[in-house]
Amino acid sequence: MDPSQRDFTMDGASGGTLPPGLSEEEALEMQIELTKVEDEIQTLRQVLTAKERHAGELRRRLGISPLAEFKNNISKGWQEVQSSNAYKKTQETLSQAGQMTSSALSTMGSAIRNRFGEMRNSNTFKSFEDKMSKVVGGGSNGEGPQGPPGSNSNF
Repeated sequence: MDPSQRDFTMDGASGGTLPPGLSEEEALEMQIELTKVEDEIQTLRQVLTAKERHAGELRRRLGISPLAEFKNNISKGWQEVQSSNAYKKTQETLSQAGQMTSSALSTMGSAIRNRFGEMRNSNTFKSFEDKMSKVVGGGSNGEGPQGPPGSNSNF
């Protein structure tokens, strides 16, 4: 068996074989470096925790509540969103879409009004209108609508 393929069993290793192209010395150096980096990460976590605790104490002493801090963060975030190019482009696009929709609805309303005007002047509509006025008006002699028998009231 190739010496680089021997079981990799130094402290902290998984007991597997060495990766191809990696000598035992290189693996040992990397293991030592990994241990150092992990120790540094642990130290940084401890320092960060202490700093966060200290910042919390300073906020408490200054009277800055978590809710006030949250509101401030939200406000800052919203200001950043509003000043972003994406927000401005979206706002502009929506404004243009609103103007186009308004114009389209106005044009459609005019077309409907014109069509109703044409219909009202048509013979079919006039005939319908005459028939309806006779039904509602109680006849062509100008008398008003008649109520149920025995009643003197109009609609």
